[in-house]
Amino acid sequence: MFIEFILLILGLFLLYFGSEILVRGAASTALLFAVRPVIVGLTVVAFATSAPELLVSLMASIKGSSEISLGNILGSNVINIALVLGISALLKPIKLNRQIVRFDIPYMLAACLLFWILCMDGTIGHIDGAFLLSMLIVFLFYGIKNARDKNDHTKAAPRSRRRIFLNIIMIVGGIAGLAQGADMVVQSAIVMAKKIGWSEAFIGISVVALGTSLPELATSAVAAAKGESDLSVGNVVGSNLFNICMVMGTVGILTPMSIDTKLLSFEFPLMIFIVIMLLVMGFFKRAIGKWEGMIFLVMFAIYIGISYINS
Repeated sequence: MFIEFILLILGLFLLYFGSEILVRGAASTALLFAVRPVIVGLTVVAFATSAPELLVSLMASIKGSSEISLGNILGSNVINIALVLGISALLKPIKLNRQIVRFDIPYMLAACLLFWILCMDGTIGHIDGAFLLSMLIVFLFYGIKNARDKNDHTKAAPRSRRRIFLNIIMIVGGIAGLAQGADMVVQSAIVMAKKIGWSEAFIGISVVALGTSLPELATSAVAAAKGESDLSVGNVVGSNLFNICMVMGTVGILTPMSIDTKLLSFEFPLMIFIVIMLLVMGFFKRAIGKWEGMIFLVMFAIYIGISYINS
């Protein structure tokens, strides 16, 4: 049991630093070729912070542990809003701009609802995965289109073979770290679930989801403390969309899996309820203050507690 716990911690460590290295290398490479920072954030950073969830869920599905795969995504999406934004709001109130409230959050809500509906038949298959990936493509197309600025003349950063070579090393190293970390997390989580008596779904919802959400927590908390509300909220919304559309879409297409129907009655509805709470706060207050942050943290505690009881 102790060995599995150590392997889990080491795996989470590799996931966190693997995603950090991947973000740095990929973002630096994009800027070398004059890609605008806002587009880098919308695509490269959003993908990299969701890479731990992708590798863990894909690995778990391949090993036949679909409960860990799905639990990881449900837990990560709740953690990103309730815990990440909750903590970020306690550090400094978060402002919600019009674009995020009118398009990004409603789109995230639509993706959550579609995901819930697709899971109601007890499986996520090839067609379901294609639907989810298509939603991500539409979101990215719209985001990149609106990110364009005709007056913008972004210049490429000074290029050198050494810089490009180092970036490639970082990208490859980051992916390798993510792959190894994902394998260690899944293997240790499966063993721990059996020894402790917890369900694989609860392990995925709690321990694994918290570990794979560390990049979002670090990014959003630092951004909120610096007063960069758009980055803090945008990182969470983008990551949640990538988790559902890219991660579950990829899993559905490559390794179709069965769904534990127990999750449909509580975990799915609560995830959607928390998204609706965020949307309501955006429409009526255009901000997440300290009181709202506390409410999110309480909701997170309730979510974990009831999920544990149901497990």
